[in-house]
Amino acid sequence: MSFLITLADEGVQFHCEKNQTVLDAALQQGVTISYGCKNGLCGSCKGNITCGKVSYPEGQPEGINSEEISNNEALFCKAVPLSDLSIKVKIVQQDQNIEVKKLPAKVKEIKHLSEDVIQMILQLPAIEPFYFKAGQWIYFVLKDGRKRAFSIANGPSEKNELELQIRHAFGGVFTDFVFNNLKQGALLQIEGPHGTFFYQPDDSPILLVAGGTGFAPIKGILEEMLDKDSNQSIHLFWGLRTKKDLYLQDLIKKWVEEHGISYTPVLSEPEDDNAWEGKTGYVHQAVLEEYPLLSEYAVYMAGPPQMIDSCQDSFIQAGLDKNRLYFDSFDYSTDAIDAMKKQDK
Repeated sequence: MSFLITLADEGVQFHCEKNQTVLDAALQQGVTISYGCKNGLCGSCKGNITCGKVSYPEGQPEGINSEEISNNEALFCKAVPLSDLSIKVKIVQQDQNIEVKKLPAKVKEIKHLSEDVIQMILQLPAIEPFYFKAGQWIYFVLKDGRKRAFSIANGPSEKNELELQIRHAFGGVFTDFVFNNLKQGALLQIEGPHGTFFYQPDDSPILLVAGGTGFAPIKGILEEMLDKDSNQSIHLFWGLRTKKDLYLQDLIKKWVEEHGISYTPVLSEPEDDNAWEGKTGYVHQAVLEEYPLLSEYAVYMAGPPQMIDSCQDSFIQAGLDKNRLYFDSFDYSTDAIDAMKKQDK
């Protein structure tokens, strides 16, 4: 038995089998609904049901509340149809060359960027093309079948390399291994690319907003834009706790000097003895101080859920068009919750 799913604003239809999620059915049939974690946490696939009903066989996901459900909103990565549906949800144009693959990857380089963040460069097999868009993410597939997800921090290149920025998560078995035992030359298994967070060509001025290691996909997107010699106005905001958490500042300085982008780091917990003279507080507040009206802008943001939620609410109130808001919400946990998308991120 299958149900007919109609994208109300697109005139697109596809079928969804009983007990299949709307997102899985869409992706199988070439309809790329916006998504991130696929685990009901990040909210990227949230949309509206204009006709029909769904259920959540695994229980109400964390990424949606009861009020939103009562307002006919749904998380389509976990929603299973109970009838034919008419829905409204953001879709993205996906490159047909992009194919999810499982590949071996050799650790080419490991470098400490800060006390708790390392840069890892993976070399992919030369005979196996790996197409991706800057901003997407990959899984590491562990020997026991569990997966850990990390964003790609570079744009596509002829070198067939992937850059990752990995934070040492408290209690994270995988990141403990990466920081303490992983050696250059080691072989790891990856799966990807995943996600719909990537640059969407647009003439609007661009605001890039990162929180913590959310800088990784933002970096990839920014480098892709700079490689294309975009004439758009670009302003990068990066929210961190303390001055010692800042990394790759020389690279950002080079972007500012050579490409004319604007850059604003924002510290939420500046230490008194660091003589920090820059912005303090929350990153979304710094954005709105600089740009109180956002109706003419496109915004790309990546970071922890609390930051993403604050940015979404305040930016939309400042006039930002939802269709020009793109985000990747990182979910942090320990190995106790294996289902979370980015639990060691």
